[in-house]
Amino acid sequence: MASKAKKMSVDYSSNPAVANFVEYLRIPSVQPNINYDDCVNFLQKQARSLDLEFNVYKVVPKKPIVVLTWVGQSPSLPSVLLNSHMDVVPVFEDSWTFPPFSGHIDKDGKIYGRGSQDMKCVGIQYMEAIRKLKKAGVSLKRTLHLSFVPDEEIGGVDGMRKFVHTPEFKALNVAFALDEGMASPTEEFIIFYGERSIWQIHVHCTGQPGHGSLLFPNTAGEKLRFIINKFMTLREEQKSILDNDPKLTIGDVTTINLTQVHGGVQSNVIPEKLTVVFDCRLAVTVDHEQFENRIKEWCKEAGEGVTYEFEQKNDKIECTKIDETNPFWVAFKSTADKLNLKLECRIFPGGTDSRYVREVGIPAIGFSPMNNHTPVLLHDHDEYLSADIFLKGIDIYVKILTAVANA
Repeated sequence: MASKAKKMSVDYSSNPAVANFVEYLRIPSVQPNINYDDCVNFLQKQARSLDLEFNVYKVVPKKPIVVLTWVGQSPSLPSVLLNSHMDVVPVFEDSWTFPPFSGHIDKDGKIYGRGSQDMKCVGIQYMEAIRKLKKAGVSLKRTLHLSFVPDEEIGGVDGMRKFVHTPEFKALNVAFALDEGMASPTEEFIIFYGERSIWQIHVHCTGQPGHGSLLFPNTAGEKLRFIINKFMTLREEQKSILDNDPKLTIGDVTTINLTQVHGGVQSNVIPEKLTVVFDCRLAVTVDHEQFENRIKEWCKEAGEGVTYEFEQKNDKIECTKIDETNPFWVAFKSTADKLNLKLECRIFPGGTDSRYVREVGIPAIGFSPMNNHTPVLLHDHDEYLSADIFLKGIDIYVKILTAVANA
């Protein structure tokens, strides 16, 4: 009881790092149509307090990319990028216990706010780790760049995807990157070294229109059923593979979900066209050409007038090496071992900005130091992060950043 009372008495709001975190959470940088000015002003203030270089790159109007830089002892060496995104997903405020942009800290030290896990916490942890290192008089060999990017939650098209192809990004001379991971409900920290390829496919089925009381051949509905059956059968096969192998996680298989069906004019008219949309996440082991050829064959088998197009089609991107050939991973892993951190390496189930960094040949690791039974609440109601986990994450980054910057 005494230890519990002691925990309850901690005033986390007086902690400067927590105060910075709460201030950042209170900026409603929520999709869509975000005004990023308050984020930029907040980050500029932090850069001044840390005596870091501060730059804003405007690759797309109203979509600023903020970069804070701590120049290393050997600035000619390739640098390390610490990436996070400023935007957060929408909220259903009536379903929250506390206002989602209040940064409320409850009696148990839980910090509530949209972005508390995804991923304003990590951006602040980077900065606070650097604050501790500088206060301790530590100098690092490599330069650290802290990037705060827009629009990750809507695909990063006007953010990291474009930024990595600019002269400004190339001038950063990045050799390794850290980005977001995910909370862990166990003692293990989850490390992500790759991502599945996102394919969002629209299949258009055309056919004989007519009166709804008749049985015309060659209708759009018959073709639609054929296509749906093919995709959903493959879905069941992948689900069976996942369910029957406890060593696998969702990132190890291809997921397929029917997300939209469009078409028709009214209930008694056979439509001339129906469209079905599938969200597919291709496992890193999938041959992209073979997978698309399978879709082509299904459309051909479904009948005349069945075509497909892509809303999104990610290229196959090589996973980051997590072995002795990657000196940054060696530095990361050896530090984690010294800290007795239990790591579980996985393929990320969704999509992050890491895929764009890897696409230009830079190894990247997804890591958010949130474990110890932290529930996964990204995009959920009542998103929170416990203050003690947040502060512990800063100390972990102190060691990790030192290791990778001196690799």
